[in-house]
Amino acid sequence: MDLTRFPRRRYTEGYTPIEKLPRFSEALGGPEIYIKRDDLLGLTGGGNKTRKLEFVVADALAKGCDTLITCGAIQSNHCRLTLAAAVKEGLYCRLIIEERVPGTYDAKGSGNNFLYRLLDAEKIKVMSGGIDEVAEMEKTAQEVEAEGRKPYIIDGSNASALSALGYVACAQELTAQLFEKDLHIDHIVCPSGSGGTHGGLLTGLWGSNTDIPVAGINVRRSKELQIAKVYDVVKRTAQFLGIASDVPKDIVVCFDDYYMPGYSLPNDKMIEAVKLLARTEGILVDPVYTGKAMAGLIGLVRNGYFKKGEKVLFLHTGGSPALYAYLDTFLTE
Repeated sequence: MDLTRFPRRRYTEGYTPIEKLPRFSEALGGPEIYIKRDDLLGLTGGGNKTRKLEFVVADALAKGCDTLITCGAIQSNHCRLTLAAAVKEGLYCRLIIEERVPGTYDAKGSGNNFLYRLLDAEKIKVMSGGIDEVAEMEKTAQEVEAEGRKPYIIDGSNASALSALGYVACAQELTAQLFEKDLHIDHIVCPSGSGGTHGGLLTGLWGSNTDIPVAGINVRRSKELQIAKVYDVVKRTAQFLGIASDVPKDIVVCFDDYYMPGYSLPNDKMIEAVKLLARTEGILVDPVYTGKAMAGLIGLVRNGYFKKGEKVLFLHTGGSPALYAYLDTFLTE
C-alpha cells in the first residue's frame, strides 16, 4: 500500500519502540508479553490520536483552514492532541466537551482537562451528555466563519477513513519492526473505542498480508455493536485505499468483559492492571482506555485464551495524562 500519495504531517521522529515485558510476563505466568509504545508518539503527552492527526491536519492545511474544531469527553485524549497539533501548526482550536457521566465535569480538574487550558484552547464549550456532536461542531464552524476565518471540523471519534490511515501506517511500521527484530508475534491486543485505531490496524495488516490476529478490548460498547463499528471502519478504509474490499468480518474480534460499569468508570480489574504494569515495568496506562485494555489482556491470559509460550503484543495507545484525574481511585492504600 502506497501511503505517500496522501498529504501527511510528521509529529514523531522514527518508530515507536517495541519492548519486552519480562517482569510483567513472569507475574502473569503465561505468554511472553511485548508492548508497542505508542504512548511515546509526538505532540503533548503522546498517544494513538497523534498518528491519525498526521493525515487529518495535513488535509486541513491543504485546504487553507486556520481553525480546528472537535469534540470529546472530559478526559478526551483526542481533544488534547488535536489542540496540541493546532499549537504546533499555529492554528486556532475550539473544543466541545461532552459531560458523558453526569456531575463529573470540574472546571479546575486535572488530567487532560487541565491541559486544554495549559495549551490555551481558544474556546471550550461544555455540554451535557447525549448532545448532537455534529450539530454542535457545525454551529461552532458557523461562528468561526462569521469571524472571517476558515474552520475544519474533526469528528470527535476521529474514525474517518482518512484518520484510520494513521494505523494503516502503524501496521506497516509494526511489520517492518518485527522483521528487523526477527520476532514472531502470535496475537496483538489493543483498546477498541471509536474503532479508528482497531479498524485501521486491521486494514493495514490485511492489506500487507500479515496474518496476526488482533483482539480488541471494548471500552464503551457491547461486543455486537463494537464489531459492527470496527468492521465499518475496515470497509471504508479499504475502499478509500483501493485495496480488496472483501475483507472478512471475522477478522474483527472484540471482548466486552472489561469496561463495565461503563465508559470512563473505574473497575477493580482496571485498577489491578494499572498497578501491576506500573509496579513491574514502570509503564503507565490510563483508567479509560489502556487500563481496561490491559485488564482484558490479563483476563485473556488467565482464562487460557493466550497460551504459555505464545508471544502477545499490547498496543499502548497512550492516555496517561488522564491518570492524574483519578487520584481518589488509586490513592486508597
